[in-house]
Amino acid sequence: MFERFTPGARAVVTGAVTRAERLGAPTVTEEHLLLALLDQEDTRGATALRALGLTGPRRASLEAALTEARRRGGLSKADTDALAGLGIDVTEIVTRVEETHGPGALTDDRPGTSRRSGRRPFTREAKKVLERSLRVCLGRREKTIGDEHLLLALTAHPGVVSEALADHGVTYTAVEGALV
Repeated sequence: MFERFTPGARAVVTGAVTRAERLGAPTVTEEHLLLALLDQEDTRGATALRALGLTGPRRASLEAALTEARRRGGLSKADTDALAGLGIDVTEIVTRVEETHGPGALTDDRPGTSRRSGRRPFTREAKKVLERSLRVCLGRREKTIGDEHLLLALTAHPGVVSEALADHGVTYTAVEGALV
């Protein structure tokens, strides 16, 4: 499938791997794909993100939302709201865990959790995003997978990343509109 990727989409995938390595993360996640996509400048996906206003303070806000979700062990707001409905305060749990085990105890990118050598595998969710980008590409009757297809796939895949994007006005429909 990688042979169908445009140079921009390849840059996002390799950038995600680089980000994971730099953070010491044991795997490449959807978040790494999004952050690498945000680093792009002259691609269709980057242009769509700029058109949707995801620059400067809004980008910083998105990154902060992703950091907070990582701190909660990857739980989305919907997850924490559902648990709150059962009387479980996730913020209190995270605070107690961090008091005992240190800041970021529920994240995968704490010091000492990285792999020693070799390539980092993609999580199941990140692989699904890559597969979905192919389906989006085919559904749009296009021949190559661009970073815009990765962005559309990120917005369509339920989870923390799509929720954070939606909270910042970046939905599948909004991205499609920005790509026109």
